[in-house]
Amino acid sequence: MSDKRDLLILGGGLVGMTLALAAARKGISSHVVDRADPTELTAEGFDGRASAISTASWNLFTNIGIADALEPFGCPIASIAVTDGMKPGRIDFQPEEHEGSLGRMFHNRQLRLALFEAAEKEDLIAWHAPVDVVDRQRGEHGVSATLGDGTVLEASLLVGAEGRGSPTREDAGISMAKWDYSHRAMIVGLTHSKPHDNVAWEIFYPAGPFALLPLLDSEDGTHRSALVWTVAENDAAGVLALPRGTFRAEVAKRMHGVLGEIELEGKLMSYPLSFQHTVKIVGDRMALVGDAAHGMHPIAGQGLNLGLRDVGALVEVLVEGMRLGLDPGDAQMLARYEKWRALDSLMVMSATDTLTRLFGIPGKLPSAVRRLGMGVVQRTPPLKRWFMDEARGVSGKVPELLKG
Repeated sequence: MSDKRDLLILGGGLVGMTLALAAARKGISSHVVDRADPTELTAEGFDGRASAISTASWNLFTNIGIADALEPFGCPIASIAVTDGMKPGRIDFQPEEHEGSLGRMFHNRQLRLALFEAAEKEDLIAWHAPVDVVDRQRGEHGVSATLGDGTVLEASLLVGAEGRGSPTREDAGISMAKWDYSHRAMIVGLTHSKPHDNVAWEIFYPAGPFALLPLLDSEDGTHRSALVWTVAENDAAGVLALPRGTFRAEVAKRMHGVLGEIELEGKLMSYPLSFQHTVKIVGDRMALVGDAAHGMHPIAGQGLNLGLRDVGALVEVLVEGMRLGLDPGDAQMLARYEKWRALDSLMVMSATDTLTRLFGIPGKLPSAVRRLGMGVVQRTPPLKRWFMDEARGVSGKVPELLKG
């Protein structure tokens, strides 16, 4: 007996599973397919990354019913300090007290646990993992995916949510603009003697950004943060090979004592950094979300939030169209989704790319010019407000699911 659903979501990661849950809350059914084993994805130590969840993304989690499960594990970001190599002239982004925080920091593992637990309880989500997809088909009346065991899953709309190397995008022959930053992000947890006071630090060095992101204190009161240190790809192997004590000393030198004495916590991980943006994000009965459509530098911590905006926009378009009796794979609905998301994602990514290049120019004169500009922003409340609204995800046309 066929179990044809509205959506066939290939990729059950943070964005793909959020899409499935958001759609289910609106009565839209889905198959979610992932090659990874959920028990491995949620195991201790599998992924040391943490994500900044913007105000708008937190609204989405609230509206789909997982905020209560996540709340105890999130560390509010009260302010963001941006500095050029810890020289004078920094910017402090701090919202008004009534506006709440600039976002929350979560370990990716906690996000997955909350999403997966909610998905298991949702009848409108059929979750297939771990499985391999050996064939994808898109036809006039529907889409299908054939799994490694011969099972054929059917739906009205195919959604590619597999991440940067999306096979769905490749199968569709969608081209994209892309380049390699020739940098690698070093990610590790830190414990420190001074409290972080819920401040996120973005310290720019010519070799790349150096970010300190606040995490909740451990149960014994130990202060904790996440480090994202960008190094040139040519130097990455050498940095990774450093003895742990030497690596800690190099990190401490770049922190200038802002968090006191530090120690490394957990496993050191590294990820290559690149830019990619597809020429289009829809095709015949197909849509792309998250990193399958756009992969960006982590400089502003907006990658996941951009994907969650995709989720909100796609669900809103589907709900409105299906209410009028349109099929989920209707070309007009998909065109509306593309028009809504393409410009916003490109603008955010272009701004991030420009910042990366601007702060990567070495020398005293470029540094002086940058700090002069930062001083102007610091003294201009409307400019600071614009930057904060962008960081919180509340500027522009915001999907209903991402509103408070």
